[in-house]
Amino acid sequence: MFLIDTHTHIYLEDFDADRSSVILRAKEAGLELLLMPNVDESTIDRLNQTASEWPGYCLSMIGLHPTSVNEATPSSLPWIVEGIQTGRYVAIGEVGIDLYWDKTYQQRQIDIFCYQIDLSVEFGLPLVVHSREATGLILDILATYNNKPKGVLHCFSGTEAEARRAIDLGFMLGIGGVFTYRKSNLADIVTAVGLQHILLETDAPYLSPVPHRGQRNEPAYTRLVAEAMAAHLGLMAEEVAGITTANARKLFSI
Repeated sequence: MFLIDTHTHIYLEDFDADRSSVILRAKEAGLELLLMPNVDESTIDRLNQTASEWPGYCLSMIGLHPTSVNEATPSSLPWIVEGIQTGRYVAIGEVGIDLYWDKTYQQRQIDIFCYQIDLSVEFGLPLVVHSREATGLILDILATYNNKPKGVLHCFSGTEAEARRAIDLGFMLGIGGVFTYRKSNLADIVTAVGLQHILLETDAPYLSPVPHRGQRNEPAYTRLVAEAMAAHLGLMAEEVAGITTANARKLFSI
């Protein structure tokens, strides 16, 4: 079984004590690639260092996370454009809108999200979108673009109608450990839209799947999500892995 974790933060301090062991476990679990979204300018050096230590296995994205927007403006983000121009990043992410914790910078979040959408279109890189309490707003914004960006709604948490709308706009749905939670609606959504629109992810160190819920997540647990999804759909885990891995390779051109 070959899998890709399309969203993991293994470069963060949470993994400093055992990052090599975490990556070894990922390889043993069948993970052939780990894709790492950035948070903000303070994390880019850690991200790049991890990518350089595991070249060809840990692949990087670049972008500004919505909860880090604060007073940022497009003119304060030359590091994103400069990074894109190096050609070392497979996507722009993670970007988006998060209205769960604080709405103080809502308009700035929207402005910075739109700026990074423009970069996605200009440079032909997919978007990895973070959405919390903002899925409808994000879809409304994406719908305004004539030159439609491609990408994934990471950690998808919307409704079936929003899932179908996202797919119509050219986006995949990122599904991780929440799929295994008893009260999650993701099993029904995956059944409704089909595996051809699904990417697997962990969001490690967050959102561990059952039976590790509440503990630190890690890329090896992508396999648990694939197995749970396969059991729900009445498929072999290898089939889920094959389809979702092909989806990731196509979207990220890897």
